[in-house]
Order: sequence, then C-alpha cells, then structure tokens
Amino acid sequence: MILVGREKEIQALKEAYDWPRSQFIAIYGRRRVGKTYLVREVFDYKFSFTHTGLANTNTRGQLREFGFSLRSNGSNHRGNPKDWYEAFDQLRELMDTKTDAKKVIFLDEVPWMDAPRSHFISALEHFWNGWASARKDVLLIICGSSSSWIIDQVLNNYGGLYNRVNRSIHLHQFSLRECEEYTKTKHLNWNRRQIAETYMIFGGVPYYWSLLNPKLSMGQNIETLLFRTDGELRNEYKQLYASLFKSPEPYISIIEALVSSRKGLTREEIITKTKLADNGKLSAMLQDLIKTSFIRKYCHLGQDVKQAMYQLVDNFTLFYHMWIKTEANPSPNYWTSRIGRPDYNTWAGLAFERICFRHIQQITSALSIGGIVYNVRSWRAPLIKDKQGAQIDMIIDRADDVITMLEMKYTRAPFEINENYRSNLNNKITRLEEYIRNTKSVQLVMVSASGIENNQFSDIVQNVVTLDQLFT
Repeated sequence: MILVGREKEIQALKEAYDWPRSQFIAIYGRRRVGKTYLVREVFDYKFSFTHTGLANTNTRGQLREFGFSLRSNGSNHRGNPKDWYEAFDQLRELMDTKTDAKKVIFLDEVPWMDAPRSHFISALEHFWNGWASARKDVLLIICGSSSSWIIDQVLNNYGGLYNRVNRSIHLHQFSLRECEEYTKTKHLNWNRRQIAETYMIFGGVPYYWSLLNPKLSMGQNIETLLFRTDGELRNEYKQLYASLFKSPEPYISIIEALVSSRKGLTREEIITKTKLADNGKLSAMLQDLIKTSFIRKYCHLGQDVKQAMYQLVDNFTLFYHMWIKTEANPSPNYWTSRIGRPDYNTWAGLAFERICFRHIQQITSALSIGGIVYNVRSWRAPLIKDKQGAQIDMIIDRADDVITMLEMKYTRAPFEINENYRSNLNNKITRLEEYIRNTKSVQLVMVSASGIENNQFSDIVQNVVTLDQLFT
C-alpha cells in the first residue's frame, strides 16, 4: 500500500527523527485510520524496538508479551519482567546495546498495556524522564486507537508526563480528495460520484478503502465486504467499539440513541433514551465519542453550551444501523437492488450531510470565505401562531456580518427547486432574519452534489457548491 496524503504527519515524524535531542511523540486516532501503517512506512519498518499491546489482557499477559518483544529485539533477559518498572529497565538496557544513530522505539496500542493497577503510566514516566529525555538519540513513539486515553493519560497528564510530549499527531480520516488519490493507487478507475457514495459508507477510513477490489464494481464491493455472511467487514461494528472502549456497552447505547434522531439529542434527551445516570461518567463518555470523531457537539445559533446537541457523524456507524443491523440474512444483490429506492435516497441525504460536516474547509474555500473568522452552527424556530417552523442544519456565522445558510442535497441529477421548496426556503430566511433582527445579512447557499437546475424558482439561491468542489 502506498502512503497517500499525510504530508504534515510525515514531515513531523521526519523532523522528530532529525531533531538534535530526544523526542517523544504521541499518535492517536480511531481504529483502522492508518496510525501503525504511517509509522511503519515512514521508518521503513526499521526500529530499535517495537511492541504492540494485547487487547483484553491483564498485566501479567501484557508483561509476558513485552518480554517476548524484548528478546525478539535482542535482549538477553530470559524471564519475563515482573512489573512495568522492570520492563522499562530491560528496555533501557537493550537500547544501550544498540548502535543506531537514532534509537526509534515504537510502542503500539499503548492503552491496552495500561491494565488496571498496572502502574504502566508511572513506569513510562520514569523511563522517559529518568533516561530517554536526557539523551540526544532517542525517538519514542506511542500510538493508540483509544484517543481519550492518549489525550487524558498522556497529553493532559498533570504528573510526571506533564508537558513532556514534544509532538502530538491526531490522525484523521481521509478527505474526499485523499480517497480519490487512493483509488488511483488501487486502479479502481471510479468517478467522483462513486467515490462520494463509497465515502458515505466508509467515511475516510483508509483500511476500509484498502479492501476494495478493482475487479468489482462499487456495488459489488459493498455486497462482498458488508452483506455476505463471511464479508470482511460484516462484524466490524462490534469490533470497532470494543477496541476503543474497555466497557463499550454504555457507549453503544448512546450511539443507538443518537441513530434515532437525525438532528441529534440534548444531554437530557440522551439520558431519557439510554437510562444512563446524569453524572461525570456520562460527560466523560460523550467526550470520548467526540474525541474519537463518532459524534459532534454543536449549538444552535443564540443558544449556550448547556443546550448543546450531540449528533452522530460517523458514516460507517450510520450505515450499519440503517442497513446491516436490520438485515440478518440479506439476499444476494441486496445492496445493488436498493440503489435509487426511497430508503436509499433518505440514507444518501443523511450521509451526504455528514460528508459536508467533514469538509467545511472545502465549502468555505469554494465560497471564498476561508480567510474570514466564522463559527459553524445550526438553527431552528418553532411553529408559532401563523408562522411555520424552520430548521437549518448548517449555518456559517461569519465575522463580516453575514450568515451563510446552507442547504445540503444529494441527487444524481441537478437538484430542482420547485414552488413549494422555494416557499420553504423563503420561510427559513424570513424566520432567521427576524431572529437576528437584521443585524446581519443572510445568504442562501446550496451544497448540491450535482448543482441545481436553473428555473423560475432558483434565483433565491445566491451560490452553489458542487461535489467537485468538495474534492479540492
């Protein structure tokens, strides 16, 4: 597999390697996003020491595997370390025997090593502060899919690791442009609509894209990977959350509650639906899901953070709940037979909105407002007396006294604005102008995959962003 994108991350790793003093790097990001692959490729699979933690294993098992890695990398110690302090002492002794100009130590899936009462963090602190940081020839890289663990235990550590990490890398999903580049390396020869519809299913998770077979069509690939009983991604959903959270059940209950609401739920609504306790643990779980990019937290225009909404934004999770979970035994050609049907179009609209959320920079660039300070909000107005209610999913509240109101539509042909829809748009604009009391001007922008049809009703739209522009 060829490295696509990741230019900034590659540069950061190479700069750390060339730095005249020892460097400590923490890399985090969701499962399957390519963290391990990035590190291995940049360093050409050549490390002074490398080790990967084991999932769902106690401290004794973790130390046994660490001892095996020590011996595989040249240690003379025959037995397994009795605790993490001894394990890192043996690692230090091993590094003293290495003649590498820069001793690259790669510890992968570090959160799994931190079993309860293992004292892993304090041993890691001692290893870095007491030995590695005093040298000029050590590059320590830790990596993990549990973003919350990396952030809370390492980056926000107020003990011995406080302010010790030299560089942190949050590895995000690919953008549409990067997915397009990747399809070229795999010789898929797909057009942008096909790439976008695949993104609606997989998001920009590189591993999922790596499984696509160039000998099959897009629809056949989805059938093979997700709807056959032996499909490689058929059970990915359960593994995904189990790999990120030690107790995944309450996280999944939050996700399932959010699936039921297109616009998201408030904290109070989540509590009502999940029956989870209203305490700090719930706050921590919501933050964990935000850190791992499964949900987003947003506020309606004019509302404070206490009224914030939580919305599911992970494409793969959305697809699982709308299609895979409901079909225990799908028939042959199940997915390809659904394309173009009303339920498919409903899902595609929801998934396209999530693509837009992930490509705000591309949208603002297309509108030539990328240099203007802005906040992304939503807004809604209730039905009152003779006035219709209004819901706007995305608003760009700009510092230049303009509010850009975005309507997002996914259609294969140019979207046609009819009289009823124009009336609906007029109502949204009017209600919004009334709410802000004309302190800012309101502009309507359509983010329409195939543009819009010019007719007697389309002049209400002041700008159009197309799918091609999301690929910039």
